[in-house]
Amino acid sequence: MPSQATTEGLRVSVESEYLPEQSSPEQGLWVHAYTVTLANLGARTVQLLSRHWIITNAHGVEEHVKGPGVVGQQPVLKKGETFSYSSGCPLDTAMGTMHGTFQMVREDGTRFDAVVAPFTLAEPYALN
Repeated sequence: MPSQATTEGLRVSVESEYLPEQSSPEQGLWVHAYTVTLANLGARTVQLLSRHWIITNAHGVEEHVKGPGVVGQQPVLKKGETFSYSSGCPLDTAMGTMHGTFQMVREDGTRFDAVVAPFTLAEPYALN
């Protein structure tokens, strides 16, 4: 089930998927892919400047990942436009969560943090 949040006219949706072919549970490695879709539902053009992810494993240990842009890009979204990208996340437990923010700027220079609602990273059977 995808996560979704809308902040000041920017909708952020995320879907995640477990990647068994890249994981090695016997070695403590579970790899997940996730796809993020940004949709500008507002009236003004916005640009993604940076990201801040909070990755939490099953033991409650948090890792913060901050950096400019996403997948090497700082996309500009006009009214009605969308941008999607995919990335990955290794975990050291069979389950975890991710959430965070994207730092956005409008044409007039005002900034806001677009919320990324929490989503689960888990092997399919781990949730049963």
